[in-house]
Amino acid sequence: MRFAVIARVFGILLTVFSLTLLPPIGVSLWYEDGTHVAFAVAFAITLLTGLFMWLPVHDLKQDLRTRDGFVVTSLFWLILGSFGSLPFIISPQPDLSIVDSIFESISGLTTTGATTITGLDTLPPAILYYRQQLQWFGGIGVIVIALAILPMLGIGGMQLYKAEMPGPVKDTKLTPRIAETARALFVIYIVLTILCGIGYWWAGMTVFDAVGHAFSTVANGGFSTHDASMGFYAHNNAIMAIAIIFMLTAAINFGLHFYALGNRTVSHYWKDSEFRFYVMVTIGASAIIIGYLYMSGTFDMRGSILHGIFQVVSIGTTAGFGSESFALWPAFLPYILLLLGIMGACAGSTSGGIKAVRVMLIVKSGLRELNRLVHPNAVVPIKVNRKIVPPRVTDAVWGFFAIYILSFFVLTIVVMATGENFVTSFSTVASCLSNIGPALGDAAAHYGEVNEVAKVFLILAMLMGRLEIFTLLVLLTPAFWRH
Repeated sequence: MRFAVIARVFGILLTVFSLTLLPPIGVSLWYEDGTHVAFAVAFAITLLTGLFMWLPVHDLKQDLRTRDGFVVTSLFWLILGSFGSLPFIISPQPDLSIVDSIFESISGLTTTGATTITGLDTLPPAILYYRQQLQWFGGIGVIVIALAILPMLGIGGMQLYKAEMPGPVKDTKLTPRIAETARALFVIYIVLTILCGIGYWWAGMTVFDAVGHAFSTVANGGFSTHDASMGFYAHNNAIMAIAIIFMLTAAINFGLHFYALGNRTVSHYWKDSEFRFYVMVTIGASAIIIGYLYMSGTFDMRGSILHGIFQVVSIGTTAGFGSESFALWPAFLPYILLLLGIMGACAGSTSGGIKAVRVMLIVKSGLRELNRLVHPNAVVPIKVNRKIVPPRVTDAVWGFFAIYILSFFVLTIVVMATGENFVTSFSTVASCLSNIGPALGDAAAHYGEVNEVAKVFLILAMLMGRLEIFTLLVLLTPAFWRH
């Protein structure tokens, strides 16, 4: 492990992150909300720390190895979340404890969308803007952004990219060079954000709300500038439709978007096995929930369709916006939505969860085993996009699923041990580990009622979910530290 190289990367990335604290200062001065001092102090602390780490080793010219990349990625998200919490700690509003501030910051950066804050409608505009911005940067990954705009890093970028990008297809590059790949992802991300923001503004949002919600929609984060979340605009069908469209768009593998732009075609979307699987699951879940909402008398037909589709898309993409408090819906519906969020959307998207391609491979693997019971000697390969999936990939998927389930149960028991009831513990761990946001029980409205010890473990769950568990857990293995 070369700590000088790691310190150099930390210094550069922390310096880059400090620049994200400048726009909230402008927002504060524009609205005269008085929080510019808190952001200025946070900017100075973050910038000076970054320079302090970078200057002693700035002349170092060594490649970043794979092990170094895992350390940088894992620890940087924790460090980034800690420095990102400074405005919440320093500002008199929203008056959060240190644990709550770090929770809010990491929830934003991991695009989880779980919040400890109430009274959003009365918060200073700069604080509201900053929360949305955290999610936007977290959605594409600050490290990927740094690689896109700072190719002068002079390090082995692919090591960071592999550790940072979610999904089982992370080794597939869109372009030959990693900097070009990151730049392509960044450009697509920016274009989607601009289009989403224009759409929201056209449909009736204020410019401030349109920008803020575009940030969190394309990031599939779920933070809102209102306590009622998207329910604040539930009367506006156009806004709800735009939210659904862009949540789904951001939940699709960005590689498919890249191909569509480069080849000016959309036919390849339906040819993608994961895309078809995810669309069919979404349609099926929507039909079940709409039907039950209507038959149970929870809503009329319009309300059932609107809230049913919106919540299926919102939770299924792990965005976590709320049009209604689904925790109060009858019978099994809240748990179906949680299961959709645990599955998540497509790999290579801004969504969290296990990812649809992994669930699809698990289903295909299970069906193959059933077929083998009838035809023991049959050779039944698993195919994705008409290509045979190597056994190594299938083994990795099952390994990830096993570790995910084990982590889920262990964290649920630990959170229960802190004093939370089963429903709250089960749902908050599921929500944080899958980066969904909304939960059930005492956290149905917000996480403010969850005790601080439990929040520490939920922070760990959010980090594990954002980095897909293995990136963090690999640091705990003796083999990782062995020369």
